Amino acid sequence: MRHEPAIESLRAQIEKIEGRARRVKSVLPFGIADIDARLPGGGLPLGALHEIAGGGNGAVDGAAAALFAAGIATRTKGKVLWVITRSDLFAPALAQAGLAPDRVIYVEAGNDKTVLACVEEGLRHGGLGAVVGEVARLDMTASRRLQLCAEGSGSIGLALRRWRRQSEAVDFGQPTAAATRWRVSVTPSAALPVPGVGRHRWLLELIRVRAGESADFEVEACDGSGRLAVPAELAHGPASTAGWRRGAAG
Repeated sequence: MRHEPAIESLRAQIEKIEGRARRVKSVLPFGIADIDARLPGGGLPLGALHEIAGGGNGAVDGAAAALFAAGIATRTKGKVLWVITRSDLFAPALAQAGLAPDRVIYVEAGNDKTVLACVEEGLRHGGLGAVVGEVARLDMTASRRLQLCAEGSGSIGLALRRWRRQSEAVDFGQPTAAATRWRVSVTPSAALPVPGVGRHRWLLELIRVRAGESADFEVEACDGSGRLAVPAELAHGPASTAGWRRGAAG
């Protein structure tokens, strides 16, 4: 039986509204088997919103969270929109995580409401590899809007949570529509045989992942291509598996 063109057109519109066509997503693998195995599809979903925060309210963990976001953005294609509320982002540090200055478009916004509006427009654009927004508060309604925009364009959205007061950090535990939620804390670097500082290390906590389980990982910080690495003693040591902290995270 031949379908009328009008019916086919209506079906296409319904699929577009329901998002069926968008649900075939690609992913951005970390290239570390233990992390990718925890993520449905084997990597960080593109066309989705992800939340990232520092393990504490301090500047050091906050900087680590920003570099983790930069590493993810580095491995996408195209320009990166980074929306900030404070002028303390250090571009040379982002470059060390592989995010070259000529790839980044910075937008300074006055408050969370403006940040979210800019991120939403960036995700709707469709020509950006990643959109990073520094926000203190992110509720279900706002995150749902960002998630839908990301799904529609295929761009990856990164909500980098930053708080001016410790009391604002409570908001990080509230439900959102983000596909994953990460927390990054700095840990001591490995001792070197010569004077100097080794590659930075992080405790990477996958606090929440849609259709997956939470887990903790000890990793070496992003290199110049935005990639994480497994510390040598964990990758090649006799207790490599036991060296990874696993299980539910708070």
